[in-house]
Amino acid sequence: MTVDAHHHVWDLSVRDQDWIRSPELRSLRRNFTLVELRPQARAAGVDRTVLVQTVTAAEETPELLALADAHDLVAGVVGWTDLTSPRIAEELARLRELPGGTRLKGIRHQVQSEPDPRWLFRADVRRGLTAVAETGLVYDLVVLPHQLPACVEAAAALPQLVFVLDHLGKPPIASDAREPWAAALHALAALPNTVAKLSGLVTEADHASWTQDGLRPFTETALDAFGPDRLMFGSDWPVCTLAATYADVHSVARELTAGLDETERQALFEETATRVYGL
Repeated sequence: MTVDAHHHVWDLSVRDQDWIRSPELRSLRRNFTLVELRPQARAAGVDRTVLVQTVTAAEETPELLALADAHDLVAGVVGWTDLTSPRIAEELARLRELPGGTRLKGIRHQVQSEPDPRWLFRADVRRGLTAVAETGLVYDLVVLPHQLPACVEAAAALPQLVFVLDHLGKPPIASDAREPWAAALHALAALPNTVAKLSGLVTEADHASWTQDGLRPFTETALDAFGPDRLMFGSDWPVCTLAATYADVHSVARELTAGLDETERQALFEETATRVYGL
C-alpha cells in the first residue's frame, strides 16, 4: 500500500484561502473535501495520508485534527501554531488533547512568505522549534530555493528536530534551472535530521506542458541527495490539479522511480512517511 504524505482540504464557507485569489489559481477557488479525495486515493492504492495546513490560522489545526478523527484515511496531521508564542509548549499539549490530537505529527509555517531571510533564526522562532522537538513532533519546511541555505543552518543548529522539506524546496522546473538549488538540496540532505517529500513538482513545471522527462532530473537529484529511505511521496492534492490529476501525479512518481528495487520503492511510497511521522 501507499502513504500520501502531503495533501490539503479546505472549505471556503468556513475560511477563505487568501493565497488562491489570483486569476491563475481560480480553479482552486472551491471546496475540496476528504469525500472527494477518498476514491481517488483508493484508486491509486493509497490507504493512509498526511493532511497538511494551508493557512496561518490557529483555528485550522483543531479542524484538521477533527477531520482526522472522523476519517480513517488521514493517519497524520501537520498543523500550524504560533512558533513565536511564549506558551507554545502548552499550546502543543492542548492540541494533542483534542479529538484527533494523537494524529498531530508535525507543525508547519509558511516560511516561503516571510520577508525576513533569517526568520528561522529569530530567538522566539528557535524557542518554538525547540518546543516542537521536545513534544516529539517534526517540522515541515515550505520554502523557496533561495531559502534553502537558511534551512541548512537551522537543521544543523537543531539536531534534535527532524526537518521535512516539502516539495523538494520548490525547484525552478519550468526554467530547468538546477543550480544553485541542487547544491543547496545536497547540503540539506547531508544532515541526518532531514528528509524530503517528492511532491509538488508538476506545479513547479509548466502547468500546461510539463513532461515526465522534464521532472526526471529533479527527481534524480533528490534520490541522489536523500535516497529512498529519506524521501516520501506526496500528491499535493488539490494544488496538483492545476497541472495534473491525482492519478497522474501518482503514476508519474511511480514511473520516475521505476529504477528502484522493490525495497527502495516501499521506503519511498510507504515506510519513510510511516517512520518519520509515526503513523
